[in-house]
Amino acid sequence: MATRDDEAGRVRISPSILSADAYELRNAVERTIAVGVDMLHVDVMDGHFVPNITFGIPLVESLRRHVDAELDVHLMISDPEMYAPLFAKAGADIVTVHVEAAPHLEKVLRSIRASGSRCGVTLNPGTPLDDLNDALGMVDMVLIMSVNPGFGGQSFIEGSLKRISDLRRTLTEMGLDVPIEVDGGIGPRTAGEVVKAGADVLVAGSAIYAANDGDIEGNIKALRDAVRAGLHHKR
Repeated sequence: MATRDDEAGRVRISPSILSADAYELRNAVERTIAVGVDMLHVDVMDGHFVPNITFGIPLVESLRRHVDAELDVHLMISDPEMYAPLFAKAGADIVTVHVEAAPHLEKVLRSIRASGSRCGVTLNPGTPLDDLNDALGMVDMVLIMSVNPGFGGQSFIEGSLKRISDLRRTLTEMGLDVPIEVDGGIGPRTAGEVVKAGADVLVAGSAIYAANDGDIEGNIKALRDAVRAGLHHKR
């Protein structure tokens, strides 16, 4: 990961546009990028793997045509084997799939790479971390869900902090320099603790697009301040 949007030099913020006002999506994306964020999180849900329906391939294609930000596409769908390569070809920079939805996980990860994107893997809060072990040497990022996937605005599951630190320890022991992304309930109250636990990329939706009457610029600043505080205390 060559670029970082936080002056602390390590942690990136990946705003989840799921929480933006759909009618004002273009404006929200432009304001987000204007304050120096270089990564956008696109949540893809099919109404089957999770009980919600959101974005699809056309949105990724459109974003790719109009923005230079890195497109961080998270597939919460039942058939990643079929669709993951299509999202990669549509312009996603990294495509993340769930271990629960991919019985042939290695094949899916290889297909993402072959289609031109980096690949990531994630798991639900109730799925053991050990289910990731066979994939860790193949991926460019690991996403820890800190809420049950499906809807934005949920509260952070406190037990996720141990999962983050346990995963960081495992990656270190394996000699792998793989970023950990965390998604769910991320805001100024939780960002510092998540970073201290070992996270590298923070996905935030409601905390950016809904809090404080949609003050995108101020909300991103508050997150960055929390990140810096967390890194300071970690030292």
